[in-house]
Amino acid sequence: MALREEGVVPALECRGLSKAYGAGRIVLARLDFTLEPGEFVAIMGDSGVGKSTLLNLIAGLDSADSGEVIIDGSVVSRLDDNAATRLRRQKLGFVFQAFHVLPHLTLAQNVALPLLLNELPTAGALDVLAAVGLSGRGDDFPRQLSGGELQRVAIARALVHRPKLILADEPTGNLDPDTAHDVLGLFRAQSKATGAATIMVTHSEAAAAVADRILILSDGGLHASSARTTFSDSHADSRSIARSADDAR
Repeated sequence: MALREEGVVPALECRGLSKAYGAGRIVLARLDFTLEPGEFVAIMGDSGVGKSTLLNLIAGLDSADSGEVIIDGSVVSRLDDNAATRLRRQKLGFVFQAFHVLPHLTLAQNVALPLLLNELPTAGALDVLAAVGLSGRGDDFPRQLSGGELQRVAIARALVHRPKLILADEPTGNLDPDTAHDVLGLFRAQSKATGAATIMVTHSEAAAAVADRILILSDGGLHASSARTTFSDSHADSRSIARSADDAR
């Protein structure tokens, strides 16, 4: 875990977070977790273990049975609907496996969406596109891009409003191994450059190797991984980056 500077507020704290479904099926059991500003963490685990549920609880899209999620000092459960929506718009960025780039908008318009929602100037969208290797492509449409380029657009959109926390759900699941490796390197570099803390859910050990630390979700809790693979080493085993099935909720 990164050392915290005095007076620095954690990007994320989960305190005693618990969630069960159906006939008492426990997904999360009093989970405690802290993520520091600028820290990049990968969360792994079997399908259906609750990785996507954890992301949904952090984002306020689902409610925990008990415990608290605290984002940049704000307790999500204590916010009314309007305040929770503002927090998601201002403090969170999202990167998904399916990109979710809007086909009828140009790349610049897609990236500018978080700025528009936060009533911020949109000129910075082109700068962020350039930072992810898409300089001069602002007027292009998504249909003109490869999968790797589309994921770069999604990363640019997640970072453009300088969020405190980025939630990435299988961001390389639809990419070939070489493209996934390149995109992950860029994702990490840009997240570090902006100071955004990042949680990346993945099934891939090679993808997880980009992270500062790897945590395994099992038995309702998070446990440190013993993996010692580095991001550069992981590229040698490109087969380990593969398309992943969505987690069961």
